[in-house]
Amino acid sequence: MSDAAPFPARPTGARPGIDDRGRATLSLVCEARQGLQPWHRVRIEDLSEGGFRLVWPGNRLSRSQSLRLRVPGLQLLTADIRWVEGAILGCAFATPLHVAVFEHLVIESRRQSGR
Repeated sequence: MSDAAPFPARPTGARPGIDDRGRATLSLVCEARQGLQPWHRVRIEDLSEGGFRLVWPGNRLSRSQSLRLRVPGLQLLTADIRWVEGAILGCAFATPLHVAVFEHLVIESRRQSGR
């Protein structure tokens, strides 16, 4: 019998669901708003400690004004819009997420999707 492990070992420091660039492809429903506009349900589709890609509900927004994100169990998060392609926004967090907050969001997205 061989001493080789039956499954490849996960690299040290690897995190499930997070690629080599530190990005998680996910679907996380939360709420966002800009300025004093009403809160809107939105979906984050890509997340890193530095930013995210978001599906915006189609109403107007200003690229010069920050977004506020509300995720249950977390303090409000602030992000700046970096690019817009139709209803898709690329955003950068005003302050990069702490690794524990990032991992919490990845876990929350799995909980929402039932995985």
